[in-house]
Amino acid sequence: MNRNLVKALQVAWGLPEFRAGVRHLVDLEEVAGLLATLSLPDHDHEVERSLLNLLRSALDTVEIREAVLLLLEQDEVRKPLVAAAVEPLADRPGQAAAIASAAEDPAVRRELRAVLANATVRELIWQAIENQMSDNRFGLIRRAAVLLVWHPGVRRLAWALRRHGVFRELRRKN
Repeated sequence: MNRNLVKALQVAWGLPEFRAGVRHLVDLEEVAGLLATLSLPDHDHEVERSLLNLLRSALDTVEIREAVLLLLEQDEVRKPLVAAAVEPLADRPGQAAAIASAAEDPAVRRELRAVLANATVRELIWQAIENQMSDNRFGLIRRAAVLLVWHPGVRRLAWALRRHGVFRELRRKN
């Protein structure tokens, strides 16, 4: 699992505002236990699967998805998460700046909300994640192509990210 994702989840979980915002929707102890186990260097891949299943369930539940997206609109929640996400990118300042810029753009957040509201798109995203975890590059590329070709909201989100230089910086070699 991507260490940056784990770090961002741990930072989110460490924010009292975030925990308070989702307290009534998720089992706080289960999430805390999974995150603690993931922070160990030699954790089991089943723990990663459990966390991904929990994330998938959360995104598929309208109340949890909306609560998290509303929390991300708050500066005191979003800014520490963005800082944690770009911290490991210190050796790639352009990429860090592009990601931070995109995260602070309300238009990008609006497009992300619209994309995540579509159940078909969420399913394709999870299939792409599963393809990546199983090192199935062809499946990953295929899912990404389907998302971009058949779902206009994904294209709008991609263009919004492109305006901030996210894709250019991802392609750039160190």
